[in-house]
Amino acid sequence: MNLYLRLFLLLFRLIGLPRTGPLEESRVAFRVLPNDCDVNLHMNNGRYLSFMDLGRVHLVAQIGLLPVILRRQWRAALGAAEINFIRALAPFQKFELVTRLVTWDDKYAYMEQRFESGGVLCAHAIVKGLFLDARGKVSNSTVVAELG
Repeated sequence: MNLYLRLFLLLFRLIGLPRTGPLEESRVAFRVLPNDCDVNLHMNNGRYLSFMDLGRVHLVAQIGLLPVILRRQWRAALGAAEINFIRALAPFQKFELVTRLVTWDDKYAYMEQRFESGGVLCAHAIVKGLFLDARGKVSNSTVVAELG
């Protein structure tokens, strides 16, 4: 992830965020800045993946898992991502990143992430991720047990 200032601002905005259920959507508003764009004057395709990292951080915090991750020293890892680019996001355009947990098995959590601007879908992704600790993969049954 290379959006450290936006990560800091996101973490600041998370203070006092009410906890929600794990299947509820996370919504975060952003604006395309000039340094997010490529020579074609739209958001660079690689930048979408960095924003998706921020969306997953927001979701994890929203469901109350962030303190657990910090306490247990887990690391998040992305196993795969499939993204479809539908409409370009232009410089200074506002967009909302919507992240939701779709399903999980014992190893991976599968999430949907959507980039929407003015109610219009601009990009859609499905990702699978997991948590790692010092010994390796953390099972999702352990993650769910930690959530209570």
